[in-house]
Amino acid sequence: MPAVRTENRWLLPSALVAELEPSRPARRSTRDWIIDTLCFLIGFGFTVLVTADLLSDNVSIAPEWANTPPWLAWLDFVVATIASIGLWWRRRWPVQLFLAMLVLGLFTVAGGITGAIMLFTVAVHRKFSTTALLATGFMLVTLVFVKLRPEAGRPYWETVAWSAVFTLIIVLWGAVVRSRRQLLISLRDRAERAESEQQLRVAQARALERTRIAREMHDVLAHRISLVSLHAGALEIRGDASPDEVATAAGVIRASAHQALQDLREVIGVLRADGDVSSPPEPPQPTIAELTALADESRAAGARVRLELDVAAEAVPEGAGRTAYRIVQEGLTNARKHAPGATVTVAIAGGPGNGLTVTVRNPWPAGHSPTVIPGAGTGLVGLAERATLAGGRLTHGREPGGDFVLTAWLPWPRPATEVAA
Repeated sequence: MPAVRTENRWLLPSALVAELEPSRPARRSTRDWIIDTLCFLIGFGFTVLVTADLLSDNVSIAPEWANTPPWLAWLDFVVATIASIGLWWRRRWPVQLFLAMLVLGLFTVAGGITGAIMLFTVAVHRKFSTTALLATGFMLVTLVFVKLRPEAGRPYWETVAWSAVFTLIIVLWGAVVRSRRQLLISLRDRAERAESEQQLRVAQARALERTRIAREMHDVLAHRISLVSLHAGALEIRGDASPDEVATAAGVIRASAHQALQDLREVIGVLRADGDVSSPPEPPQPTIAELTALADESRAAGARVRLELDVAAEAVPEGAGRTAYRIVQEGLTNARKHAPGATVTVAIAGGPGNGLTVTVRNPWPAGHSPTVIPGAGTGLVGLAERATLAGGRLTHGREPGGDFVLTAWLPWPRPATEVAA
């Protein structure tokens, strides 16, 4: 638990500091020294005043005990003085000191204030059940004390009743102080938990942001790098290529590399953007309308792509369109890696309420590709996660007919006006 940070730390009681800072040694605070000094002066001062009054010829403070023998008054003074000295350790042994005070309370008059202070200390530092038990014992002692040293001119039960009232006030006062301290500790614990939960949410948000950026980098760069690798492999294999073919391939490589750098620069810009991490990623964020350009780009690289777009691009929700674009992009990249030269069929269909269906189909490769394009092997896993986060689903695998099919379904809700109608 972190240390208490307050400008007035010396005003806190040591018991509260020990709860807030368990790593620090329990020492009496400045406030405790002041309070303990006052308690001792009050307790011992009352002892001196009552003893002097009992030994005087004209008893004014406690006239009901005017006939107290001198030896008893001096004994009472010694006992009450010892009890008042014990007030310096009342926080460390509140129950033990109060139990000793109960025994002395059978005859002491001068130690009355000291006993009340000890009872208050028990109420502050111990559970209410313990305080109630000791307060009951205090009342039993009072019953005996009033019998042994009755007050002149006052009925027995009236004295007991007043003693019970004062005892109840002391107990309730101590319970209120204890409750306030516990409330302070509870509020601080709640604040610390809230801070810890906030830090955890920040860490989770950072992890989600990094995952999102990594996914974006994979989706953006894998397509470009695969084009570069494909054309470089073709140049490596075809040593007899004409100068025009070499120039064309080199141009595609240069353009793809330049575009990859541009895309990478824009994706990394997400890292420097301020705002809510739950907001949609920043550009480059293609939509389903750019699938035609993506297919043309793949055809220019030598791939055979057939695009069947059976939806109005402007009607597709932005999130679903973005996810569909990434799925098609990864599907074309996988086809270039594992089935070069094969015809890839991309079909987009669906509508509001029915969802958006994306299908990428290509023949299963008959053999190994002469040009192996490296990859992380996690593209389809990332697509499945992307589709799930978008509220959809994704499946992929080889069909009995021999084609490899990548199929995704994405939600496409109805317009709010239609739902309301």
